[in-house]
Amino acid sequence: MSSLTLLDKDGVRLTVDDAVATVTLTNPAKRNAQSPALWRALAEAGQQLPGSVRVVVLRGEGKSFSAGLDRQAFTPEGFAGEPSFLEMGRGPEHEMDALIAEYQEAFTWWRRNDIVSVAAVQGHAIGAGFQLALACDLRVCAQDVQFAMRETSLGLVPDLTGTKPLVHLVGYARALEICATGRYVHAEEAERTGLANLVVPADQLDGAVTDLAAALLAAPRDAVIETKALLAGAATRSLDEQRAAERAAQGRRLRDLAGAGE
Repeated sequence: MSSLTLLDKDGVRLTVDDAVATVTLTNPAKRNAQSPALWRALAEAGQQLPGSVRVVVLRGEGKSFSAGLDRQAFTPEGFAGEPSFLEMGRGPEHEMDALIAEYQEAFTWWRRNDIVSVAAVQGHAIGAGFQLALACDLRVCAQDVQFAMRETSLGLVPDLTGTKPLVHLVGYARALEICATGRYVHAEEAERTGLANLVVPADQLDGAVTDLAAALLAAPRDAVIETKALLAGAATRSLDEQRAAERAAQGRRLRDLAGAGE
């Protein structure tokens, strides 16, 4: 079966091949720099996912996954048709909050329980690029990967949903140091600290992601969905609450396997 292209606009392409969807950032000439238009396209890609999709792969064309926010955002004019940072800062607080919330939608849907999302990360993953990789459940990285959170050095904060997964993966102290210094995190540290599930040579990145997607599809879908929900909620539950959640999930699985719902 050949891939079906469902979206191709504003630097984002969505293709679907059976149970695997691929979201590709398609502006390698600008190292897949991000803009509000790209964020809206990413949010639209999430809305257009067919129900048959179980694994979503996120990748960037060219030498870099994403070098972060397009530098045009830092000019007084900003992007055509969009409020500039200066205009946002001078406008009503509720309008600024609503606009940032809209931008965050591009980074939120990757965590849905009905899919497992995998970022294939090579080269630069800076700022918004780092946060986009963090939005995914899993990260497979090339040996040349360079993560960095540069927002603080620009007088801003990481606001595209990246702070929670970063702290969850590497701990508060390391997350603070990474964000406050804006330094690079390279492949060895990314793998050692849990940012990367797997690090491979750049020419093996696509193959490693394909193999991981196949492994994720091997288990029954509902079992994966239930397991993801259990793990995702574990950090905010007490042990007794987690035990109860496990019992309830297992009960649903056993009833399903026994055909009790038929």
